[in-house]
Amino acid sequence: MLCSIYKSLKKEGTYLYVPKKDDFSQVPDALMQTFGKPVFVMVIKLEGRQLAQVNVEKVKASLKEDGFFLQVPPPPENLLEKYKEQKAQQK
Repeated sequence: MLCSIYKSLKKEGTYLYVPKKDDFSQVPDALMQTFGKPVFVMVIKLEGRQLAQVNVEKVKASLKEDGFFLQVPPPPENLLEKYKEQKAQQK
C-alpha cells in the first residue's frame, strides 16, 4: 500500500497521510481548515516498513477505514513535574 504524506505549516509536527497524492476528498473540511495548506513531503510504501512516531498498522487501518491518517506530535514534556518526581525520589 502506497500513501502520500503532507506536513502542516500551521501545526508544527503534524502530518496528514492520504492513499492517493493530492486527493483530500476523504478528509473532513474542518480538519483541512485547521491543518492549513498541505505541503507534500513524500510517497512511501507501507508494507514491511516501520515509521518513526506511529504504528504502521494503525496508519494502514485508518487509511482503509477513514481515507486518511492524521499524525500529531506528542504532548510537550512537563519539566516541572519531572523535576518534582526526581526530587521526591532523592528523599
